[in-house]
Amino acid sequence: MQQPKIIVIIPAYNEEKSIGKVVADIPKAYISEIVVVNNNSKDGTRAQAQSAGATVIDQPKQGYGNACLKGMEYVTLNNLNPDIIVFMDGDYSDYPEQIPLLIKPILEDGIDMVIGSRALGNRQRGSMTMPQIFGNWLATRLIRTFYGVKYTDLGPFRAIKWKVLQDIGMVDRNYGWTVEMQLKVAKKKYRIKEVPVNYRVRIGFSKVSGTVKGTIMAGYKIITTIFKYM
Repeated sequence: MQQPKIIVIIPAYNEEKSIGKVVADIPKAYISEIVVVNNNSKDGTRAQAQSAGATVIDQPKQGYGNACLKGMEYVTLNNLNPDIIVFMDGDYSDYPEQIPLLIKPILEDGIDMVIGSRALGNRQRGSMTMPQIFGNWLATRLIRTFYGVKYTDLGPFRAIKWKVLQDIGMVDRNYGWTVEMQLKVAKKKYRIKEVPVNYRVRIGFSKVSGTVKGTIMAGYKIITTIFKYM
């Protein structure tokens, strides 16, 4: 694949302190466009992302999946036809400079989706809460048991072929987005690989793992999604 077209989609809700750093650290030589989806932020997320050089679109309906779907809609409506989509968070917990690690297996080995695994990489102390670590462990064990596919993480930092992403028909609008993608790719027998990625303490307050309600709701949605697609 010569000079692949790669678009990064970043959902962002109240990430004014971090989004500029995320966009700035993305290796531009690899990327055609950076799309930040402003997910009903009440702060300066939009201005900071725009100032850093990203394309900013608005999704007033809150929800991680809603934001990702809006980013995909932007790609489709503008006939951008990328080869690869990279998803990552806007809180600076991921390392944008590791994007080449995610796209390499797709470009060189024909892999269809690459998951950046925090479990296989180096995690900064305190970057994941105990409920997050346990939830990942439980979810990946259930997927292995019921789907026969070995994952180590449901991490948001991932790369997937655009045609594959279109084919699997993503629908989840909140917490189940990442696991839905992994389940549907597995069920359709696409080629999957995990690569180790590093993970650090996020900038700002987590809207999911930072609250008891968010943690419980996310855990419930992930588990029900696993059983939904069996």
